[in-house]
Amino acid sequence: MPNEPLNIWCSTRFGSESLHRLQSGIGPHRLLMAASLHTSNLVPGAADPQLEQADVAFGQPDPAVVVRSQRLRWVHLTTAGYERYDREDVKAAMKARQAPLTNSSWVYAEPCAQHVLAMMLALSRQMPLSWSNQKGPRLWPIMETRGRCYLLSGQSALLVGFGAIGQRLAELLAPFHMNVRAVRRRVRGDESVPTHPLADLDRLLGEADHVIDLLPGGAGTEQLISAARIARMKSTAVFYNIGRGSTVDQEALAHALQSGRLAAAYLDVTSPEPLPPEHPLWRLANCHITTHTAGGHHNEQLRLVEHFLENLSRWLRGQALRDRIV
Repeated sequence: MPNEPLNIWCSTRFGSESLHRLQSGIGPHRLLMAASLHTSNLVPGAADPQLEQADVAFGQPDPAVVVRSQRLRWVHLTTAGYERYDREDVKAAMKARQAPLTNSSWVYAEPCAQHVLAMMLALSRQMPLSWSNQKGPRLWPIMETRGRCYLLSGQSALLVGFGAIGQRLAELLAPFHMNVRAVRRRVRGDESVPTHPLADLDRLLGEADHVIDLLPGGAGTEQLISAARIARMKSTAVFYNIGRGSTVDQEALAHALQSGRLAAAYLDVTSPEPLPPEHPLWRLANCHITTHTAGGHHNEQLRLVEHFLENLSRWLRGQALRDRIV
């Protein structure tokens, strides 16, 4: 590991508390702030000349610079998703330089898992129906609402993807005594719930009361939840998407919801984002949308900085990094 001060490039517009923590936490190393800073870590970083001088990148660096820079020795992303960097040229360049690529899954696993659980509970207890009644006619439909409520206990949930968010969600669902299963690209064998390869997805879809899409974006997952797969779900099932909007055939999803072929959907991500106001999904009473807020929390920026500083300390000591991708 280097004995001389590093140049650490950052593209995130942090608040004063988080920026001070970053500046103090890097010790003798130099902080290079990008010319164009972004508050949202979902905004792709633009090309920045200072990145060429960086030993470490923290934020959303331009993938082209990541590939060609011989100086860049570690990239730490401020997102859990990494589809912009899920490319053979990026991976090959990082491996050739023995430079790790890490993300911030640890930061977002807890809020995203809680967000899904919140919606599962809200739908099971008919909260949207009650909220609509309060904003609208203000009736007292006691028997209708009670009759539509259900318990999560004994129901089945299929987690499509089993990374950090899926693993934490499985832990949160455990007290409800649900039948939780997962599918993932590579089954390791040490998963906390029964886990199957993606080849079993078609069979498992028809057995789940809750289908939870946790997939990352990218060519390998483009509309993986296709019209044919939506048709395999139970008519009483609820579909959730907290992964990426590109993983779902939204036209087919809208049709299934409108026709009653699918009971309900909860979407935190869509394609495109923002979802245009005239999009039909907004108008469907059984489609519940939040605006890519699942990962949000009041100290999000500070936790991003702390995660980076923890990994920086590990990297400087030659220890294993959290959330390593390459």
